[in-house]
Amino acid sequence: MKILITGAGGFIGQFMARELLKDPSHTLILTDVVDVPIPKDAAHPENAKTIKADLSADPSAVVTKDLDAAYIFHGIMSSGSEANFELGMKVNVESVKTVLEAIRNTCPGIRVIYSSSQAVYGRPFPDKITEDHLPTPESSYGAEKLICEILINDYTRRGFISGFTLRFPTISVRPGKPTAAASSFISGIIREPLANKECVVPIKDRDWAHWVCSPKTLINNLIHALTLPGDALPPHKRTVNAPGILVTIKGMLDALAKVGGEDKLQYVKEEHDEATAKILYSWAYSYDNSLPLKLGYKPDSSFEQAVRDYVEFEEEQNKLNGS
Repeated sequence: MKILITGAGGFIGQFMARELLKDPSHTLILTDVVDVPIPKDAAHPENAKTIKADLSADPSAVVTKDLDAAYIFHGIMSSGSEANFELGMKVNVESVKTVLEAIRNTCPGIRVIYSSSQAVYGRPFPDKITEDHLPTPESSYGAEKLICEILINDYTRRGFISGFTLRFPTISVRPGKPTAAASSFISGIIREPLANKECVVPIKDRDWAHWVCSPKTLINNLIHALTLPGDALPPHKRTVNAPGILVTIKGMLDALAKVGGEDKLQYVKEEHDEATAKILYSWAYSYDNSLPLKLGYKPDSSFEQAVRDYVEFEEEQNKLNGS
């Protein structure tokens, strides 16, 4: 298959490219607004082509007649969307529509997998959120994602694409550096202590719980979306909440101690920040995985295993880098 990945410079795009390049029958187009690396440990790097492009202007260089599938990962995150409404709409909505139009006119009917977010949900929340719960986003980012979900639905209903949308849980443990996002500590609580660095948890409530998914499990589910029958869902309802698991801060700390050792707990500082706490308590945390499980998507077995997967990944990267 020839597969396009937009936003390929991000960590999900890089994980996706690495996994797809294990199969020698896949050829990839990796695109972003920055120079995109081919993962160092890719099994078949010769099968990937990188193209630096602004998709909001002209996607013709990356949307070609011989495409079989596209993963739409590009966008700016919640804080950026909230700080700059015009930029958020341009990148998260207008450029997605531009890509969909290019596909409709160049290679209609191909599989398109769109990455959405649980930020589409707003209060009040039911005891268990399902795909039938009405999305009422409380952020520009969530609204932009919901707009694109509707576009994927309608383009699929019209036969322009064969689209599926996955609403991502918070991804943990993410590699890389901390970010300014309120959710950053959900990876940092593991990543930083394992590197003997401090992580500040902005809430003093070890019972606070959140819905998470590991990068490894998310990638497996994204690949599964590539193989779903076109009629697996009604043509006008193509959105699924990617399965996750519920983990408390206590559960995160327990996993850190089991995998990294009790001494790593000294690097975790719990300091209540009222502004961040308000955001954290406003998030939905309880989801019903019935639909994704019926479709063959799978959740993580445990948060501890997600931590072990992260440790294994970091060890592999260190070997590649000679450190």
